[in-house]
Amino acid sequence: MQLQQLIKEASQGSAAAQKCLFDELSGKLWPICLRYVKSREDAEEILLDCFFKVFKNLKDFKFINETAFHGWIKKILINECLAFLRKKNSFSIVSDSAAEEMALDEDMLQGLEREEIYRMILQLPTGYRTVFNLNIIDGLDHKEIASMLGINEASSRSQLSKARTLLQKMLLQKGIEYVKQRTK
Repeated sequence: MQLQQLIKEASQGSAAAQKCLFDELSGKLWPICLRYVKSREDAEEILLDCFFKVFKNLKDFKFINETAFHGWIKKILINECLAFLRKKNSFSIVSDSAAEEMALDEDMLQGLEREEIYRMILQLPTGYRTVFNLNIIDGLDHKEIASMLGINEASSRSQLSKARTLLQKMLLQKGIEYVKQRTK
């Protein structure tokens, strides 16, 4: 069944169409949840809340194309992630510290898998991780991030800079460990 028809039926309350939409889209949305929260249980709760909101508002959605639909759902999901973090009081701006920019040697990154980098991103403090995800991965600008998180643009920029610095330190450490393992 085509997506537009599936959306129409799901908006009319068809449980079968809603299940099909969930099955088709949840696999693509799941990794986004895990970028914002560490716990699989929390990610599952957020994903279900997202689909509840999607199905509730589907009748008001005007289908233009698949890309617009996927963007609409992704925006709902990100907002649900942020709402969850606010509810848990886990989003906070991390205080300023003297963070020095460090240059990375490209050779250090060669031995790292995408999964290792993903795990490093999850180790970032929630505020850093949230701004990093919104800007670097989701492509939002600092004005949008500031509005979504209730902070000013300078704080958003600062959080991103600190996230990058901390990631660089983690990557540098991982690179050193990798080089040591390679030379043994």
